[in-house]
Amino acid sequence: QVGLVESGGDSVQNGGSLRLSCTASRYFYSTDCIAWFRQAPGKEREGVAALYGGDSSTYYGDSVKGRFTISRDNAKHTAYLQMNSLQPQDTAIYYCAVRSAAPYCNLNRAEYHFWGQGTQVTVAS
Repeated sequence: QVGLVESGGDSVQNGGSLRLSCTASRYFYSTDCIAWFRQAPGKEREGVAALYGGDSSTYYGDSVKGRFTISRDNAKHTAYLQMNSLQPQDTAIYYCAVRSAAPYCNLNRAEYHFWGQGTQVTVAS
């Protein structure tokens, strides 16, 4: 089990930056897959970025590659999502998720067991 709490959501202008944080109730294990998903109004929840605890390999959705970076600080049991060059289409609720006992990472939301409550990101045009 792991509890997740997101923070850092805000309203920013087009082209701006934000850093989201996801604080967990325990340290991230080497077999954890830590991910960020987002859901815009009327759309399905989509995978944004994932990081594998074992080797810190990262995975990104096509729409955010080169703009977003996922990272973690195990000492603080916190994961981050640095978002640069934000665009209005990035507006969504952003969720942190963990898949435990994972042999690998991906952005298939059905495989994630634990979710935070979400944090709102709004990008004004």
